[in-house]
Amino acid sequence: MSDFEQKPTTWERETLEKLAFQAIKEQKRNRFWSVFFKTLTLIYLFLVLFYMMNWIGGGSVKSSEDHTALIDIQGEIGSKDEVNADSVIASLHDAYENKHTKGVILRINSPGGSPVQAGIINDEIKRQRKLHPNIPVYAVVEDVCASGGYYIAVAADKIYVDKASIIGSIGVLMDGFGFTGAMEKFGVERRLMTAGENKAMLDPFSPVNPKHKVLAQTMLNEVHQQFIKVVREGRGSRLKETPETFSGLFWSGEAGIKMGLADGLGSYDYVAREVIKQENIVDFTASEGLADKVARKFGASMTQSLFKGISLH
Repeated sequence: MSDFEQKPTTWERETLEKLAFQAIKEQKRNRFWSVFFKTLTLIYLFLVLFYMMNWIGGGSVKSSEDHTALIDIQGEIGSKDEVNADSVIASLHDAYENKHTKGVILRINSPGGSPVQAGIINDEIKRQRKLHPNIPVYAVVEDVCASGGYYIAVAADKIYVDKASIIGSIGVLMDGFGFTGAMEKFGVERRLMTAGENKAMLDPFSPVNPKHKVLAQTMLNEVHQQFIKVVREGRGSRLKETPETFSGLFWSGEAGIKMGLADGLGSYDYVAREVIKQENIVDFTASEGLADKVARKFGASMTQSLFKGISLH
């Protein structure tokens, strides 16, 4: 070995080992803090997301002061939609069971939807009115209160609207599509087998059966008469019937008052302040968690079909 190739001494070797171990420990420490802060940031973002999307969902509203209870009915009505009987009934129960509730406002902005869901909500409102005769309930219409929305509104003691609100549309529809022409054009053959002569009623890929059309129209007329009965019972002598009242037409809020479809002009804060005499408003609208929203949206997409069925629109 030459003079230029000397072996490192023990001291030098120990120093190099210490430096290597220190470097490794520093790398581990840096990796730990990097993972720690990334995890902390991720947890923070999830907490913000859960809060904004209301993953946990809302519990019963607690209020220790006298108030007007507000329940929002916003959007289309259906078992898989934001406005559904379960959520509205839960809101009603919370509002009426609170001993500080002096009145209930249903703030409605809905084009309609399921007659079944609207009917269940209507029945529950009337039941709560009987159980709590000293707590009035008022429907306050914002932009639209049509069909199923109006089906709900007529259960209230009074209906208030804006002069430009849309109200009415007391009718029933059943919609779908027919593809027989397109199938002939593209040479597609429909192969359908059933057990039960009416099982394929209103099949969109088959020609319209006159018998099925009559059956469907009979069913629509029956639901329409149920709707008319509910409106007459709810509005009573205030309703000024004309041949157009139950034709499916809709009117402005101002015209609706003249027809007896509504009682007066007023926003929800006006009704709370001037009618209920309690301007402290507490929102009792049942909130839906993110998990429920995902489940509802998934369920709606899974059950979506070309034939939509009966609806109040």
